Amino acid sequence: MTSVFRNGRVFVASSSASDGDNFAECMIIENDRIAYVGPEIKIPEGATVVDLNNRVVVPGFVDGHVHILHHGQSLRKANLIECTSLEQIREVIKTYAQEHPSAPRILCRGWIQSSTNGVALASMLDDLDSRPIYIDAFDLHSMWCNSAALEEMGSSTWADLPGGTIHRDKDGKPSGLLDESAVINNAWPFLDRLYSTEDKLSALNTAVEGYTAAGYTGLIDMAMDDSTWEILNMYRRNKGIPFHVGVHWLVPFSNDQQANLRYVDRAIELKKQYTDPEFTVVGIKLICDGVVDGCTAALMQPYSGKSSLVDPIWPEDMLREVVEYADKAGLQCAIHAIGDLAVHQAIDVLSQVGTPGRRHRIEHLEMTTSEDAKRLGQLGITASVQPVHSDPMLFKAWPTLIGEHRCKRAFAYKEFLDGGAPLAIGTDSPTARHFPFPNLYNATTRRSALEPETTNTVNSHFAMSLAQAATAASNGSAYARFADSWTGSLKEGLNADFLVVDMEWSPEKLLEAKVCQTWYRGKKVFDSAAATS
Repeated sequence: MTSVFRNGRVFVASSSASDGDNFAECMIIENDRIAYVGPEIKIPEGATVVDLNNRVVVPGFVDGHVHILHHGQSLRKANLIECTSLEQIREVIKTYAQEHPSAPRILCRGWIQSSTNGVALASMLDDLDSRPIYIDAFDLHSMWCNSAALEEMGSSTWADLPGGTIHRDKDGKPSGLLDESAVINNAWPFLDRLYSTEDKLSALNTAVEGYTAAGYTGLIDMAMDDSTWEILNMYRRNKGIPFHVGVHWLVPFSNDQQANLRYVDRAIELKKQYTDPEFTVVGIKLICDGVVDGCTAALMQPYSGKSSLVDPIWPEDMLREVVEYADKAGLQCAIHAIGDLAVHQAIDVLSQVGTPGRRHRIEHLEMTTSEDAKRLGQLGITASVQPVHSDPMLFKAWPTLIGEHRCKRAFAYKEFLDGGAPLAIGTDSPTARHFPFPNLYNATTRRSALEPETTNTVNSHFAMSLAQAATAASNGSAYARFADSWTGSLKEGLNADFLVVDMEWSPEKLLEAKVCQTWYRGKKVFDSAAATS
């Protein structure tokens, strides 16, 4: 079957480093492949003609960093992202509790730590409802619980873990806040067991439909475990997934290095078992620090008012050994590093053991030195970034936490590109909204997509061009998971993965862009006209 797309603008980009816009007039697809991109030509006999009505065609977006099941589950939680005070948080929770009287527990998301001045005590929630209350921080690195939740989880029996904190009162009892490994190793597994298989499949279905409607034809899940992998597989067998999926297996830090390596062995095993490049394990994920808002990101200078540094979670020798073990097995390594100290450690390790061509990557890179920004390109390390995290609304606490002068080094995306680093754009949903165009708006204007009425910016000198951002969100993320040879851009011979968008090609107009159609492997998997009819 041949389809001709004409009377529109087909976005063609050579590389994420190029900041120029390049459009073709016509695109032809045959079955599941792109057969032609270029000037208008004679329409092949028997072809179906699609009049684009001056709309834009762009490569299907590939979310370079997402937690897809968590995204689906988060959509069913009380959303606190717009709350700027404890009073507002309490009111949203109280309303949610009243509207869900039969729910066994109250689950919330999007708490911004600065809205409560970083204080998160169970006593601040206990009078709202007798049921357990669990509140995910917007960055997912902390969880705020009421007393019923702490008791339900049995937190009083938990031992302290390396790389995380169970915040306690003067008597040593958990006081309400859990962060980093206390969330990952304790709270999340407990809550995961409470969801039925049906609950998980339903949440995943919501996520899959939402991603398809948003214009995604691929994603990279960045914290995979056996439980989530089982659900993904079950969903894929029963319904099919209308986009390609590559995953990085989470290796949570432990002082027991043999336990760490067993997680790598599991990733090696599954990579050998699942050989379809459109649904496979591509590597491992290592978390080397926390987040600036929680004062757990590893920075080269102390936080304001603090005298000591926050160390990276992984000792460098242990990190090097795990990376080398994975590298030799042919796995990509994705290293979460937000603070400049953690980024420096990650680059040092990858410079010592990274095999050329393995396309190892660092996630987030929210604070970097100019020297390390250059090293990314020199070493071929992919910078996996989430511009939505640079939104000025989410940046308000940073000057107080780290100082105005240090904030000038935040989110240095253009510097990464100028240094020759491969760039992949993702959302880190559910820590942020999954929609691609607000993400590109943050990357190009450095203004707020959450508060578009404001004119505040975050380091506008690090802004990317729209061509660079759109390419990094498609071909850049495809490259980051070795999929660029078959998808990620609109070129002859590649998969027909693309979307049709009603938009004005301008950074300032990105928030007005509307996805009309999403095509995956030559099939239309979303049509806004059908969705609203």
